[in-house]
Amino acid sequence: MAADAAGDASRSRDGRPTWVVALGGNAIQRPGTRGTYADQMDAVRETARVLAGIIGSGRARVVITHGNGPQVGAILLQNELAADQVPPVPLDACGAQSQGLLGYLLAQALTTAFGPSGPPVVNVLTRVQVDPGDPAFANPEKPIGRYYSDAQAEEGRRRGWTMRHDAARGGWRRVVASPEPRTILELDAVRTLLDAGFVVVAGGGGGVPVVRDGDAWAGAEAVIDKDLASALLADALGADGLFILTDVEAVAVDFGKPGQRFLGEVGIEELRRHQADGQFAGGSMGPKVEAVLRFVQGGPGRLGVIGSLDAAAEVLAGRAGTRVRSEG
Repeated sequence: MAADAAGDASRSRDGRPTWVVALGGNAIQRPGTRGTYADQMDAVRETARVLAGIIGSGRARVVITHGNGPQVGAILLQNELAADQVPPVPLDACGAQSQGLLGYLLAQALTTAFGPSGPPVVNVLTRVQVDPGDPAFANPEKPIGRYYSDAQAEEGRRRGWTMRHDAARGGWRRVVASPEPRTILELDAVRTLLDAGFVVVAGGGGGVPVVRDGDAWAGAEAVIDKDLASALLADALGADGLFILTDVEAVAVDFGKPGQRFLGEVGIEELRRHQADGQFAGGSMGPKVEAVLRFVQGGPGRLGVIGSLDAAAEVLAGRAGTRVRSEG
């Protein structure tokens, strides 16, 4: 079924469906590369070429979200190495810096790939409200940054970091909270830009986590899962489709086992059963599956897809990847 069918239940004022397209890390940094600026620009240009035909045609109003894990890790390392020369900044500011950089790369590449007659592209630095009472703050589990030796990990603890040992890699990682995203603060701006005809890059890295501090806003030492934030944004926009583009062709059950099986068109209840059976790892496919389920269960006529970036045209057309539809 073509992706236009996903928008039958709710359309924009000009009749086009609204899509949120969530890019995985391979869209910005290809495996096996060092992650230099040139490496990232090359990867983003290729991503833009893959997306240009279907997004640049204007058949849908599109918001693009993306990950930022390696980039935030690099900024944190730069902070550490230059701390005696330049004062380091907190984690939320690192996330904001990465949003600016990656939004710039995507805007440059997409504008070029769309050509002079294509839609304009804009990056919205996006803040996402989290609850300071979220249990994740009491039990940080999300690893960030580089690996540390025993002595370096002890120094990290003196700085107030929570450190966790990775036996497989023989080192320590800093872990931080990954709270639930609650509210997209720039939602109205994103909606206004969509209405004006822009392709919008927003919610990079899950958004910059912020909390209410009396009458003010304060940054939080946390990272937000980008797929869950993308689902929240898609739901708040009343989007017709959420497309999570990653490095695998579809969601698999019994992954890596002799009976491995990829899921194509799948119902909400079946996918929930697989989820309850522990089929989807928390650090990889789990959040993507949960994001799609939350989105499609939020309203009628919605389509959620998890599929390969390399097959983006087929995924966005609703013909490839794991496809979940809400009723109505």
